[in-house]
Amino acid sequence: MLANFIHRVVGEKITAATVSFPVISLMGPRQSGKTTLIRKLFPDYAYRNLENLDDRMAAEEDPRRFLKPHAASGVIVDEAQKVPSLFSYLQGIVDESVKMGKFILTGSQNFLLLENITQSLAGRVALFNLMPFGMDELELAELMVNDADQLIFTGGYPVLYDRPVGPQDYFPAYIQTYIERDVRSIKNIGDLSTFQRFVKLCAGRTGQLLNLSSFGSDLGINYKTVRSWISILEASFIVFLLQPYHRNFNKRIVKQPKLYFFDTGLLCALLDIQSPEQVSSHYLRGHLFENLIISEYVKHRFHLGMQSNAYFWRNSTGHEIDLLIETGGMLHAVEIKSGETLNNEFFKNLRYFKNISDLPAAYFFLVYGGERNQSRKHGHAVSWRNITRPPYL
Repeated sequence: MLANFIHRVVGEKITAATVSFPVISLMGPRQSGKTTLIRKLFPDYAYRNLENLDDRMAAEEDPRRFLKPHAASGVIVDEAQKVPSLFSYLQGIVDESVKMGKFILTGSQNFLLLENITQSLAGRVALFNLMPFGMDELELAELMVNDADQLIFTGGYPVLYDRPVGPQDYFPAYIQTYIERDVRSIKNIGDLSTFQRFVKLCAGRTGQLLNLSSFGSDLGINYKTVRSWISILEASFIVFLLQPYHRNFNKRIVKQPKLYFFDTGLLCALLDIQSPEQVSSHYLRGHLFENLIISEYVKHRFHLGMQSNAYFWRNSTGHEIDLLIETGGMLHAVEIKSGETLNNEFFKNLRYFKNISDLPAAYFFLVYGGERNQSRKHGHAVSWRNITRPPYL
């Protein structure tokens, strides 16, 4: 556990849910702090880790005996997706006990855990996601850096804020472990070296439209395999797809999603970036900055116990809004620029979108690499440091 526990925003939502739901599920990437958080929130609950061979064998051999003694006292079942048969038995036990919040399930593979939950525990489970630290959590812990390139390079994995280890040493081992263990458990992939090349190729295309055929041509695999491999990265919380906004605004719009990574530190490692200085001069620096801003917003929503309401918009003539946020039927348009000095050209796409959408100026934002928040004619200019705080949304 972290020597000094860092407050996680989602913790309050989890605690509140134990009053209304018999089962709590917490999903997120490996080493995002799930076990640390859950054991902090429920220190008196028994703890069973299904990556431990003894615990897994006990759960597989006699699921009812494994679960039932904890119906009143509470239990944390870590990596619950390892024993899918548990979920059917858990349904009967929670229905018999009618006690709330006594079974806490965690997992690092979204697809496997969620598939079992929806089949067996629908209506009985509260679902939460825990991502690596967000900027708001780092600020609260007084760990937030002042330099965007440093934050992009480091990312938010808790280990990097708890041990004397740098991103350049931590992530290569993380990537290798992920590919050799987690990928194999999700899908039987024969050629892991090609899959590793695929992950690196994804890093080189962050912030770009997802073109399955192009991936396939570069790797010598078909588009169905590419689509399957993208699903693996999504299921293990490595990447997410930002969908295009569905309204047309009288112009032809693109239909492909855009690809982003949940953590920019991991993204930098896959791009073989070895320092914040290399981030600053990298040819993808604008995309890295855009990935930081969009992933921060998506993580912030997850940590509030909410699903993402984020999209992007691009038409056939090349006009684009990096981030469209739909709240209560109203859109907020966000343009993202990595430059530190404001200029009118930054607002070009916002001006275009305002003309075709007829939204008021108060709903337009420019997030940029500078420090000052400013109000301009065509919207609010917001420092990268303030993306999850007022006046931003």
